[in-house]
Amino acid sequence: MLTPDRRQVELRAVDLDGTLPAYHQARMVWEFVMGQDLSAFYAQIRVADGGPGHAATDPRVLLALWLYATLEGVGSARALDRLTERDDAYRWICGGVPMNYHTLADFRVGHGELLDRLLTMNVAVLMSEGLVTLERVAQDGVRVRASAGAASFRRRERLEECLLEADAHVQALKREVEEDPAATSRRLEAAWRRAAEDRKKRVAEALAQMPDAEAKKKASEKEKARVSTTDPDARVMKMGDGGYRPAFNGQFATDTQSQVVVGVDVTNQGSDQGQMSPMVEQVKARYDETPQDFLVDGGFVSADEIEKATEAGCTVYAPVQKPKDASRDPYQPLQGDSPTIAEWRTRMGTTEAKKIYKERAATAECVNALARNRGLRQFPVRGTHKVLAILLWFALVHNMMRAVQLRAEASSTA
Repeated sequence: MLTPDRRQVELRAVDLDGTLPAYHQARMVWEFVMGQDLSAFYAQIRVADGGPGHAATDPRVLLALWLYATLEGVGSARALDRLTERDDAYRWICGGVPMNYHTLADFRVGHGELLDRLLTMNVAVLMSEGLVTLERVAQDGVRVRASAGAASFRRRERLEECLLEADAHVQALKREVEEDPAATSRRLEAAWRRAAEDRKKRVAEALAQMPDAEAKKKASEKEKARVSTTDPDARVMKMGDGGYRPAFNGQFATDTQSQVVVGVDVTNQGSDQGQMSPMVEQVKARYDETPQDFLVDGGFVSADEIEKATEAGCTVYAPVQKPKDASRDPYQPLQGDSPTIAEWRTRMGTTEAKKIYKERAATAECVNALARNRGLRQFPVRGTHKVLAILLWFALVHNMMRAVQLRAEASSTA
């Protein structure tokens, strides 16, 4: 009988580079990173070679690790840390550079502005190559579960009580140390104080967010407004399955011809109302160019938003609401319509407009679906600015993969 003998010694001569096939995706990610201008990342490093302190980790390694992890659907810094020790692809990216989850977690959410700049630069390069035109852009929202439980939401009265309790706890810990320094060990005492002060800070942030939550309620229901003490920026939203959960509403704008993401935003508003004109302005600010056509679904439609987008230079393609009177033609202008709204109604009744509008689902919704497949189902971080950083990682990964395919298609037809 053949049985395993795991005590036998084996000598293997294997280099890291030999562990991955020539066309492995990790190599593609590294090639993408090496082609980026990361001078802004390096400028933030405060440790000088040969000086005091630990040597800094190369931003190229951290950027490549998170790009590849996002591509593979890995969303936890601790899980990524483990993979850098036992998975050949992640070990190859590290190339012997030691890693820890604190460094990984801090890097993922600590460079939102630089990630945003990378997104702009990469799309600009694709535009210079003629692969992205901004001729037609589609926008869609994706509601993603927040890192907060429903039970963490409190009304104003209860939040004020929690703040008093948290403050009393902090003061009690301070008095305990002053009266009897040996009552607890230094490390335990410091941990308790940090936890108590963090609790107090989060409750104070929740109270600061209360006016915004109250503003979204009817006048008669303002006292029902609630804010989470876990993630004050999150709001309870209706999700795709019909249930209500704490979430954020991510916004992606996509060039329909290339399916490249050209704009990213996030809001804690449950509906998409009011999100079209800010995205139009964002795209214009990024690339100094306004999309010719802008495609959105019915959730974005309002007269004010259509007016703003049209004034910015876009032709809006969005569905016209069905009239209550079934005998009335929805594409005929109404008496109170402005010239812009009347033109929009008439335009959407044409065969050409209906054909153009079909491109929205094939692009914007496709981007959302791909992000879901890569793990965008619940944010592992808290706070709007950190959530936006996560969305930017997904947009960068999506555009990286699209760029590879677009360039391959362009070279094959050249």
